[in-house]
Amino acid sequence: MFSFCTDPSSLPDWQWFACYLTSATHLNFYRAFGVVLLLLAITAPAALAMGMAGALALRSRIVPLNWLGKGYVNIVRGVPDIVFFLFVPIALGQGIEWVLHQINCPDWDQPIRQGNDFIVCRDAKVPPVNSPRWLYDIYGFFMAVVAFALVFGAFVANTLYGAMRAVPQAQVETAEAYGMTQRQTFRRIILPQMWVYALPGLSNIWQILTKATPLLFLLGIQDIVYWARELGGQKTSLFTYPHPDWRVWYFLVLLCFYLTLTWASERAFARLNDKLSRGQATAAGERQRRAAP
Repeated sequence: MFSFCTDPSSLPDWQWFACYLTSATHLNFYRAFGVVLLLLAITAPAALAMGMAGALALRSRIVPLNWLGKGYVNIVRGVPDIVFFLFVPIALGQGIEWVLHQINCPDWDQPIRQGNDFIVCRDAKVPPVNSPRWLYDIYGFFMAVVAFALVFGAFVANTLYGAMRAVPQAQVETAEAYGMTQRQTFRRIILPQMWVYALPGLSNIWQILTKATPLLFLLGIQDIVYWARELGGQKTSLFTYPHPDWRVWYFLVLLCFYLTLTWASERAFARLNDKLSRGQATAAGERQRRAAP
């Protein structure tokens, strides 16, 4: 904070804005952009891993495993995302606390479920009682990653399963004719080629994931939308920086942020698609062969 910010009411405009844009709440606003990017960086590979597991379950010939994959994909796809964003953190958090309660408080004689209240002993609380604020933030962020990965993992599973089936069956049959096992056929034939078929669907899921990040506020995380609304609204307290309603300007910043992220994502996926299409029997691969000298 600048030294001249002790009395912002008597400052010229440029100094007033310098104080205003470096206030503690604005620093939280700037950090919230990093939180969004960190969520995307962690959730994307987590959702991809869950999607791959779901796709393998859909492809499995083991009936219970196949049913499990179908149930996971169909349930998540059929229920509104916001329900999972609310249900998963509550269910997972209470599940962890219930296990800790059974371990740490065996002498507890009161029911855990008392009407609408879920009450466990002090030693079973997660995070522990009197924990610092940053530990609660990490816990909320972890719950957000789990919820996002679970929801978008189902869409990834369906996309990857379709991509696996799109690999020409003649190649699979040829590999089996040469004596390859099912695992070898999957690892050497299906897995390397399926990505070019899955990439368009994965790019769409990524774009939807980026647009879903404002739902972080449902999990108690103060994201960029929360701070844009708080900072942009008109201030009336003498201890803040009073100004008119500037929410349109803050949300314009968010618009530019998400459009820039979308533009960069499209360029990255386009390059990745060119790389994966090289040598493949697809329309993109055919264009590359014709353009080659």
